[in-house]
Amino acid sequence: MSKDWYQRSIDTLSLNGKSERTVQAYTRALRMLVDFYAKPPAQITEAELEAYFLRRKNVDRWSSNTLRICFCGIRFHFVKVLGRDWALFDYLRAKTESRLPTVLSREEVARLLQCVHTPHNRAFLATVYTCGLRLQEALHLEVSDIDADRMMIHVHRGKGAKDRMVPLPHRTLSGLRAHWKTHRNPRLIFPALGRDGRGAPGATTPMAIASVQGAMRGATQRAGITKRSVSIHTLRHAYATHLLEAGVNLRLIQSHMGHSSLQSTMVYLHLTRTGHEQAYAVIDQLMGAL
Repeated sequence: MSKDWYQRSIDTLSLNGKSERTVQAYTRALRMLVDFYAKPPAQITEAELEAYFLRRKNVDRWSSNTLRICFCGIRFHFVKVLGRDWALFDYLRAKTESRLPTVLSREEVARLLQCVHTPHNRAFLATVYTCGLRLQEALHLEVSDIDADRMMIHVHRGKGAKDRMVPLPHRTLSGLRAHWKTHRNPRLIFPALGRDGRGAPGATTPMAIASVQGAMRGATQRAGITKRSVSIHTLRHAYATHLLEAGVNLRLIQSHMGHSSLQSTMVYLHLTRTGHEQAYAVIDQLMGAL
């Protein structure tokens, strides 16, 4: 079966300005559809597409977030590439989940980082936490992104293709410098090590996602952290929550996190221990006066 559809999808997504992560997610959703019917998208009918979505929702029990990526990726290809603006796409919706993210305490984060055995993974995860970065943002950091004079990091091509500046703690800068001296790659801060572990100086791509995710899982287990759904993104949630607990303005946290809407940042109000403790103290005082 010809893979012309695959390249057309990638090209259209790229021209549309979608991020690398979105391109990967959308093309994966489309590839799963193609594999399911064993024929290219152009030969799939509206009825078959509806049956596919119902199968994923009712039989396979995909989560709302997984369904949303599936719907968006497939809709994009059929509407933008094939020009098939079917009625199905008008009512295609995935229920929005409103789960609170898992957050680690400062003590748990410190314990976790101490349990990362490899120096390059420790430097990476420490940077994610202390700068509130997304996984892909940290992986693709370049030497030129570090502004040591202003103690800032220039994050390029964040979610939604937005640039932003985030504060760079002195200890993080020292750690990044020490890590860079171990490979001295002219461009990348976290270059791929290569199969023999010595390919970092000339690498043109960053470390593998699977590598840093594996390091995170191992450190979480060794640190004895049993909270659910702990991932690298949990460190970003911890960053925002800890800043809020320390009294940093919510608007400033929104800027550091790269959130388009303040609503996205406000979720951390539900996670702050300090806020709950202060509220309890006030409520206890008021009720005690009755």
